[in-house]
Formats: sequence, structure tokens, C-alpha cells
Amino acid sequence: MSNAKLWAANFIQFKNSLGPQNKIYISCGGNVAFNFFLNPREIYNFSFHGYTFKKNVIDCVITQTIAKDKMAKIRAYSGGSALFEHGKKNYWDFREDGIYFTHGKAIPKLDYKWSTPPKKKL
Repeated sequence: MSNAKLWAANFIQFKNSLGPQNKIYISCGGNVAFNFFLNPREIYNFSFHGYTFKKNVIDCVITQTIAKDKMAKIRAYSGGSALFEHGKKNYWDFREDGIYFTHGKAIPKLDYKWSTPPKKKL
């Protein structure tokens, strides 16, 4: 809660730092559900107020559109109830070697690596 402010909305930023033509598809669920594409060099900002009496969690599946065999499952947001947590900021940066994270006050660190989803059996 180090970067939280009383009664402020929570904030998640997604940034696509992958190469040209490599869009990202983001599908999130949990307390809030949303899906969208993110073009190279594009940034998507999402603000929300959490649930009052239960833990707030947003999990996302990130898929590269050119390299469809590269994906990652991330916990984009995890926080306490809205009674105790306000204005938390999470910044996600999608790069070639993985997915970087920061709360905005430090240099982003590699948090997730791209993985290959299991092949479907015929």
C-alpha cells in the first residue's frame, strides 16, 4: 500500500514495448473483466474502485499476436478491500524477454517470462 492515496481510484497501466507489428491481446477477469488489443508502443490506462468488503484481484492472460505461442498469465492487481486500500498503482511493460512490473517509484523489474501454452491433443 506504499503508493496508495485515501479514496483515490486504483490504477493499472499496460504498455506494449514489443517490436513493430506485434500486438498484444489482453484478457482479464476477477473483480473486473475486460479484453482489448494493445498496438506496439501503445499504453492502456485502467482505473477502478475496488470492492468494499472483499479482496480485489484482477488476473490477465497476455498473448502476443505475431508469436501466438508466447503468452503469460499474470496477476495484474491484488489488493485488500476498498475499506483499507485506495489509489494503488501497478505498471506493466510487455517486452521481448518478458513482462516487467513496478508500482511507479522504482525501475521496472522482470516479473513474468513468456511461456508456450500446451499443445491441444487431437
